Amino acid sequence: MRNLRFRSAATAATTALVAALALTACGQTDTASADTKPDAKTTSTATSTPKDDSTSKPDEATDKPQDSSGQNAETASSNSNSGGKGAGSDTGKSSSGSGSAKSGARTTCTGGNTKVTVTNVTRPINHLLVTATNTGKGTCDAYYAPLLGFDDAQAVTQINEDSKPQAVVTLAPGESAYASIALGGDGSPDIAAYKLSVHFAGRANEGSVGSPANLTLPKGTMISDTTSVSYWQSTMADALTW
Repeated sequence: MRNLRFRSAATAATTALVAALALTACGQTDTASADTKPDAKTTSTATSTPKDDSTSKPDEATDKPQDSSGQNAETASSNSNSGGKGAGSDTGKSSSGSGSAKSGARTTCTGGNTKVTVTNVTRPINHLLVTATNTGKGTCDAYYAPLLGFDDAQAVTQINEDSKPQAVVTLAPGESAYASIALGGDGSPDIAAYKLSVHFAGRANEGSVGSPANLTLPKGTMISDTTSVSYWQSTMADALTW
């Protein structure tokens, strides 16, 4: 009986040991399986992070400064510069066009584009002053000296060559040229004169050009055989020195 009980006890112990070993082996197998083959679904969920577009790629439009209208400042500046360039270009052309416009062609002064007068002067004595004012729209040149004819004289009045200026007198619209008439010349004036024709010389100085100015002399004008006239001068003072 003892032997049977001992064997039964031994058998039970053996069975329990085998079962324990079997359980241990199963636990190791499950653990190894978990270590070597992790749950793909669990791992993927743990490592995947939702992509935040607003964080990784910020909106470039909202990242740039904007003007008060909400438009990107950079774009507004570009548009403004483009418009300014066009306006500047138009303005430059307009300015250039108006600046190059000619008020009138340059020509020779004649009785047709000037107003001519003859007046008495107190100094020097026995002198008259001839004034030709440009009434045209363009510049004119008063060449040489006025070609004078008193009354019905067949020849022009002699010219004082000493009065020749250094340059041709050029008149803009409204400007005047001056010439003095020395009535006595080298002698005393003793011939009464009433009319005066003023002709203008051309650039080549080969006679008169254009229409003359026909004037009435101041009352009591007396001339002589040696009466002379100066070249055209740019000022009254220069003219009256001769």
